[in-house]
Amino acid sequence: MKVLLVDDECDFRETLAKRLGRRGIEAHSVGAAAEALAWLKDNTVDAVVLDVKMPGMDGIEALKHIAAGHPGVAVLMLSGHAHVETAMRGLELGAFDYLMKPVDIEELVFKLQDACEHKALKGKTAT
Repeated sequence: MKVLLVDDECDFRETLAKRLGRRGIEAHSVGAAAEALAWLKDNTVDAVVLDVKMPGMDGIEALKHIAAGHPGVAVLMLSGHAHVETAMRGLELGAFDYLMKPVDIEELVFKLQDACEHKALKGKTAT
């Protein structure tokens, strides 16, 4: 499984990338939504873990671009702020799920696996 982590908190995303790597998940990380969109032009991933609140383009706006340009990529929204409206908006726009920080690594791995399985099943029904 290949994942892109998008979060403006450098220590958080680097730690998360290492922890995912120890579980056999190839994790790349970037610090901004615009950087993620540029990275996705040249790279493929199974899933994106996307922080909601970031300077510049926020996670909801980035989700719109990812959903439009990379429809096969599962997106998990991540936030340190509990806003039901934001979570619902993200799900309406195509996010697979919404998790709160600090995220439990086992829960994140489970959600990533679930998202990738869902994506694979969806791909089989489309053919």
